[in-house]
Amino acid sequence: MTKQEEHKMKTETKCTDVRCPFHGSLSLRGRTFMGKVIKKFPKRIVIALERTIYIDKFERYAKKRTKLHAKLPDCLADTINVGDYAEIKECRKLSKIINFVAIKKIDLNKEHKGEKN
Repeated sequence: MTKQEEHKMKTETKCTDVRCPFHGSLSLRGRTFMGKVIKKFPKRIVIALERTIYIDKFERYAKKRTKLHAKLPDCLADTINVGDYAEIKECRKLSKIINFVAIKKIDLNKEHKGEKN
């Protein structure tokens, strides 16, 4: 996310969440993932990541799915819903299962249009 987008997010919405990476004091570091939102809770979302692995014994490919739990900041709670694609980034451990925070909603239509041009 660029500095301009971050500044735009700060000025558009008022967020009182202390654990918000844009309006609070939560620092981001580490890996970034993009995946489909399969569950939504009041303060968190669950992202599913699909990957294909090769199994030597059977000389075949198998699909594996990983679920990651991410903190959902108050300023993004209205924009991200079940079925959307979202980007999450690693942060410090927030609870027993939450190590990530949602950064933005990904619009797949805009990305595909950008590739064609």
